[in-house]
Amino acid sequence: MRLVIARCSVDYVGRLKAHLPSAVRLLLVKADGSISIHADGRAYKPLNWMSPPCAIAEEEGVWRVTNRAAEQLVITIEEIMHDSTHELGVDPGLRKDGVEAHLQVLLADRPDAVREGLTLVRREYETGIGPVDLLCRDTDGSTVAVEIKRRGEIDGVEQLTRYLARLNDDPALPHPVSGILCAQSITPQARMLAGDRGIACSVVDYDALRGLEPSIPTLF
Repeated sequence: MRLVIARCSVDYVGRLKAHLPSAVRLLLVKADGSISIHADGRAYKPLNWMSPPCAIAEEEGVWRVTNRAAEQLVITIEEIMHDSTHELGVDPGLRKDGVEAHLQVLLADRPDAVREGLTLVRREYETGIGPVDLLCRDTDGSTVAVEIKRRGEIDGVEQLTRYLARLNDDPALPHPVSGILCAQSITPQARMLAGDRGIACSVVDYDALRGLEPSIPTLF
């Protein structure tokens, strides 16, 4: 991972245009090829980012980051205050909470609950940057990666996007590999971003999967 603290301005050029005026920011370049621009606020959320795979061309005072769709982040650097690179190694991945882990077990036995016709190929299929929860096969023989969350949010979409970029470069899999974000509930923002990324969304009922009555009573 490369960490650069610099005074810079950032322009996004793609389906729309966005501009970040000059300020001191953190540029975070990961080994998976992604780059994100952070301010000293907004918690973990970047001001702008480019998901992998993307190429970074460094010129004097300008970084040009281009993704597969030919969208660009143009980072104009006025002053670099810190520049360091660190080898983090392979991350063991996030340990899921009880509900999320149990959902994965239940859906591995019932992948058709995610989408009718899905059959399980493997649980915890390694992508090189972490395991995708379920690798499945659809009725047409295509490969489907399913990421399971208790609550589907933007982070889950970003995580699955990174996995799909790696899976679509995996020579052992039929291509293209599509993705489904599966959760008990999915936020409108996550649904919108998933739609933009070509990722499907699936909402499942945890109690129904366990064979229980709904936790919230219904009238009918």
